[in-house]
Amino acid sequence: MKYVIILGDGMAGYPLPERENKTCLQIADTPFFDELAKKSTVGLAKTVPAGFSPGSDVANLSVMGYDPAEFYTGRSPLEAASIGIPLTEADVTYRCNLVTLSEEEPYENKRMLDYSAGEITTAEARELIDALRAELDRPSFSLHAGISYRHCLVAHGGMTGSVLTPPHDITDRPVAGHLPGGTAGKTLLAMMKRSHEILRNHPVNRARIRAGKNPANSVWFWGEGTKPRLRPFFDLYGKRGAVISAVDLVKGIGILAGLDVIEVEGATGNWDTNFTGKADAAANALLSGTDLVYVHMEAPDECGHHGDVEKKIYSIEQVSRVAQRIAGRLERAGERYAMLVMPDHPTPIALKTHTADPVPFLIYRSDSPSGNGAPRYDEEAAGGTGLFVPRACELMRAFLR
Repeated sequence: MKYVIILGDGMAGYPLPERENKTCLQIADTPFFDELAKKSTVGLAKTVPAGFSPGSDVANLSVMGYDPAEFYTGRSPLEAASIGIPLTEADVTYRCNLVTLSEEEPYENKRMLDYSAGEITTAEARELIDALRAELDRPSFSLHAGISYRHCLVAHGGMTGSVLTPPHDITDRPVAGHLPGGTAGKTLLAMMKRSHEILRNHPVNRARIRAGKNPANSVWFWGEGTKPRLRPFFDLYGKRGAVISAVDLVKGIGILAGLDVIEVEGATGNWDTNFTGKADAAANALLSGTDLVYVHMEAPDECGHHGDVEKKIYSIEQVSRVAQRIAGRLERAGERYAMLVMPDHPTPIALKTHTADPVPFLIYRSDSPSGNGAPRYDEEAAGGTGLFVPRACELMRAFLR
């Protein structure tokens, strides 16, 4: 039996008044998902336990079968694992976004225009991070380049207890009231202000402005954490697996869980990603002996953060096609398989950020296509089955039975 997890990041959402009160998942043309739903176990699952913020870190850990209450130590150390940063027990890590802030002065009067600096390219970002490292790195802090706008700061011998806000939570809003506070707040804010001085007139940003793109004119720190303590996935579930994703967070979880990380050329983490390449990479791995593949697609979430209805709908449709392509190849090869389809959390268009609402899931088994069933795969249909899993981390064991 082969196991496929199709994770459409942020696929779920809220009804859109301007679209007949339908969600993006209901609007999207997903005939494969809908057909599966009729012969699957379908319901709602809570991926974000009480007391946790609805981040992709907590939610993806839950879907991957790790109880956040036991294993979660923060978001940024998971990303640090993907970047390849060795951490000690004394290190504290922070996610470092390259962002676009408005030009008001002083810094406290600015607004968060773009949490991703226009999806800045990795090559441009590395040049900016190099410029920042020359000025900001010191024995107690080190900055590390990641992918696109996503990077990492390590405080050596630091202390936890900072109060930090994810930048995607305050898109189009003033930064006042959301600036760093708590233990390392003053130090982090000083570094953010200095980054603005370094970046605002950097040649990379001048070129981006000339091209009509958002400049990456500041860093923004959030996602504080300490060295992770995940147990190997094989030890927990007896399966050897792989992760396919474009984002360091999910790759990092995979690395720490002892899963293989499969790189796919053209994987961007957005609506223009190489969906077909991800599907084929997953099928190739499964047909080459891998037991389980976790196929993470960030695109619906990114489009939700940007409030882009049409691209989110398009992305959801592509996620369904990825699942169909993988299933088709397994069926043609005569392989029995189980497929789990779900988002990690909702990313409603109106809010442009995550919520902790339960998400729809389906579990299909090719050798026994039956279950409680639903007429289609979406939030309302899943809720209508009456099946509710209060701890999504428990789904993995049921899925792998």
